[in-house]
Amino acid sequence: MSFLLPLPTLLLCLFVVLIYSLQSKADEFDFDESLFNAKNASSGRKLAGRCNLFRGKWVYDPSYPLYDPSTCPFIDPQFNCQKYGRPDKQYQKYRWQPFSCPLPRFNAFDFLAKYRGKKIMFVGDSLSLNQFNSLACMIHSWVPNTRTSFIKQDALSKITFEDYGLQLFLYRTAYLVDLDRENVGTVLKIDSIKSGDAWRGMDVLVFNTWHWWTHTGSSQPWDYIQEGNKLYKDMNRLILFYKGLTTWARWVNINVNPAQTKVFFLGISPVHYEGKDWNQPAKSCMSETKPFFGLKYPAGTPMALVIVNKVLSRIKKPVHFLDVTTLSQYRKDAHPEGYSGVMPTDCSHWCLPGLPDTWNVLLHAALFD
Repeated sequence: MSFLLPLPTLLLCLFVVLIYSLQSKADEFDFDESLFNAKNASSGRKLAGRCNLFRGKWVYDPSYPLYDPSTCPFIDPQFNCQKYGRPDKQYQKYRWQPFSCPLPRFNAFDFLAKYRGKKIMFVGDSLSLNQFNSLACMIHSWVPNTRTSFIKQDALSKITFEDYGLQLFLYRTAYLVDLDRENVGTVLKIDSIKSGDAWRGMDVLVFNTWHWWTHTGSSQPWDYIQEGNKLYKDMNRLILFYKGLTTWARWVNINVNPAQTKVFFLGISPVHYEGKDWNQPAKSCMSETKPFFGLKYPAGTPMALVIVNKVLSRIKKPVHFLDVTTLSQYRKDAHPEGYSGVMPTDCSHWCLPGLPDTWNVLLHAALFD
């Protein structure tokens, strides 16, 4: 009698073998069998140790949203769904409620008092822009008459709340690792982070990456992958992501002083282009007006999140994990849909006000823990 594994199971097994075979290439990491142990990487999990703020449900709250988009000067047009005609507002009215304890409400006066004269930087792709805009609007709604300034130069943007000396930065980088123009074309250098020099000197760093790692064909911004002295035309995207994220972890280990800088990593932000993910195969995010209310999201855990957990489990410096993937998977209703002014269908980014405000409420809770 022969026992043959189904093809998807076989491929998954092969991937797991490949992931584990890559561990030897990051010798400077001390691997720990638990995903987040208290000594190394569990500062974010430490918050969840007393109460897991990332497991809960969405509840309707008439006091929401946390700010009026028409009065916030910091919303990028692609996230301003009301400006571009989205007819419903119910998606703005949901508040995240953990099962086992209350989530502290955002208080900008407390935030400004604690982070007066400080620097907070979001590093990543357009989802980082989403979160950067959100936090600026959340603070601005409490102090609408304070003096502010906005500067943008190349990859770096900065919003300053002048009366408090608080500086919010955004550093746009799709991959965290370097993307350079060379003679052969555009090269993704998965073992190099020269741009990290711009991240130094911050009091808080919030990293995010994933969406661009999946892009192929004409939407892929690179021609070659470089690792060491070798060029590759392509590579399995999950393995590529693992290698790039391991380079980022190495950068944190070498460059971050935990006494000066608190580091966060934002979990995988999901997309909702395929209704089969929530057992409605004929749908996408278009015209969705309510969250998914089941406890177990049918699509399950993204493999990218498994990789994030793997890399964070091996990092030596404290990294606080904002485990927002599941709570974000529930929000099939919270995308710009056809109301971004940029994309005809956007089931990837998030309307503001909206879901990224909850990411920042969770960030706020972690900063005050």
